[in-house]
Amino acid sequence: MAITIGLVEDHSEFRKSLEYLISPHEKFKIIWSCSSVEEALNKYEDVNVILLDINLPGVSGIEAITLFKQKYPVPKIIMLTILEDDKHVLEAIKKGADGYILKKANPQKILDGIENVQAGGAALTPMIARQIMAFLRTDFKQEEQYSSLTPREKEILTLVAMGVATEAIGEKLFISAQTAKSYKEYL
Repeated sequence: MAITIGLVEDHSEFRKSLEYLISPHEKFKIIWSCSSVEEALNKYEDVNVILLDINLPGVSGIEAITLFKQKYPVPKIIMLTILEDDKHVLEAIKKGADGYILKKANPQKILDGIENVQAGGAALTPMIARQIMAFLRTDFKQEEQYSSLTPREKEILTLVAMGVATEAIGEKLFISAQTAKSYKEYL
């Protein structure tokens, strides 16, 4: 049975090129093709996979992930966009996107991505996968650094993060202001 697809892409030429790329393959069937999220929600028919741009008129693709997931939990969502910055990639994945493919990717990557998400995997271009790995490494290093602090250092760091003044930290923890200052400088 063919994998059914919905397209949300505001650039008509790119949308048509996607239709041209996907339509000849018996494995895939485009059910609907829309230029905005609002149109897609009004025209929606069940599909297995939604290819979703981010920069759309009205509701953005990032905002649409939540709308689609709440209203139609079955389809997998692949972001298909030109945006490759960490902020958009991570935000889309946190919101529930099942894949993130750049429009400049080899067309076969788009087809492979559709099959991958339908099979329960993820669809990521190598560059996006590297960005995610770099983010996770950085996040892990920060967590590792925090976990290596002593309980007293964590206590002081928490108070500093809350904006508590050095003197007040000293009073609260029964240490001198100079000791509190030394901790702050160390951290």
